[in-house]
Amino acid sequence: MMRYFLAPMVLLAAASAAQAQDWLQWRGPTGDNHAAEGATAPTEWSEEAGLAWKTPVPGHGHSSPTIVGDRIYLITADADAQTQSLLIYGKESGELLREVLTHEGGLPAQIHPSNSHATSTVASDGERVFALFYNDDAAVVTAYDLQGERLWQERVGGFDPKAYQFGFGSSPRLVDGTLVVASEYDGPDSGIYGLDPKTGKRFWTAPRSENLSWSSPSVTPVGGKSQLLMSGAKRLVSYEPVSGKVLWSLEDESTEATCGTMVWDEKLGLAFASGGFPDAFTLAVKLDGDHEVVWRNKIRNYEQSLLVVDGYVYATADRGIAFCWRGSDGKEMWRERLGGKFSASPLLVGKTIYATNESGTTHVYEANPERFVRVAQNQLGDSAFATTTPSAGRLYHRYAKTEGGKRQEYLAAIGD
Repeated sequence: MMRYFLAPMVLLAAASAAQAQDWLQWRGPTGDNHAAEGATAPTEWSEEAGLAWKTPVPGHGHSSPTIVGDRIYLITADADAQTQSLLIYGKESGELLREVLTHEGGLPAQIHPSNSHATSTVASDGERVFALFYNDDAAVVTAYDLQGERLWQERVGGFDPKAYQFGFGSSPRLVDGTLVVASEYDGPDSGIYGLDPKTGKRFWTAPRSENLSWSSPSVTPVGGKSQLLMSGAKRLVSYEPVSGKVLWSLEDESTEATCGTMVWDEKLGLAFASGGFPDAFTLAVKLDGDHEVVWRNKIRNYEQSLLVVDGYVYATADRGIAFCWRGSDGKEMWRERLGGKFSASPLLVGKTIYATNESGTTHVYEANPERFVRVAQNQLGDSAFATTTPSAGRLYHRYAKTEGGKRQEYLAAIGD
């Protein structure tokens, strides 16, 4: 009898463990760049040691690795060939299983030199994957099954910026059965869109200001329900995921353009945002009541997102300095110069933070509010814009190296 009772329990535990290793969208399963509880990851590696495998990545892109079961999904682009594609890799071997052409032609003539034509991180609901590209003056989502067979493609809305041709930056989010896409620019289709993941049919549209900004929505739990938080366009706004309805809005508390995804601390009842252009800021805002801003400073985290751990806010600011603030009142606990510029966002595994700068240096240090404690400093290649993904004791890292004047991107599995 005990054997028959334990069998389904063992299967359930195995399924739960496998699901915990998945990293289904930008900033992971909980949306805050925290690895699952109990997760571990290596702290030291190099080109010569500590890698399970590394494999070339065709083209150029900044999308971070998305992990579904035994596969890794990325997007990439080739500006010379005018193509944008979905890449599928084997998680254990690093083998490129399939390269699926999504778009041929339609790439914008100009983007920011630090951006790419494949910057959005792939999202998945465990059955499908969703690739978002800026193509043919529009934000276009293509849905595939896990083998890479196309299911549907939808032109979400126009994206044809006039003031600055910097390209696209936000990533799609899945929340409460809705695929959410933010497409903000100085044009009439600027907005946030809620789509049916099964068909691509539009559920709702939430207009945004005709203003260039590049943040991805934050899926934030408030009172047992999800809210979509966005900064940028000089506002902090909360939306209802199932309808796109504005729940609350604060004017003139953000700056015009932000790229980072907002974060939160449910126990403190606070959310945190940073940016941007033209003004530099980091702030905390109440998630309930009058939603007042409780503290603010002038530190800029423009492209990279913040990280919140046990009531403290950790940042890798644009000036190459790591900060720790007390979340409740913004008191600076410490600062440490790391050096370099940051586009990738810091990752938490256990009580350890991983922060990679644009030169390919990953700084590993403790999530310790009392003082800065360095664990290690590691180098892969000479360029990194994607955020590292944790899974099953490894880190999956997209980076590039230039040799003989030729730039080559790689995907590496860091760990045993």
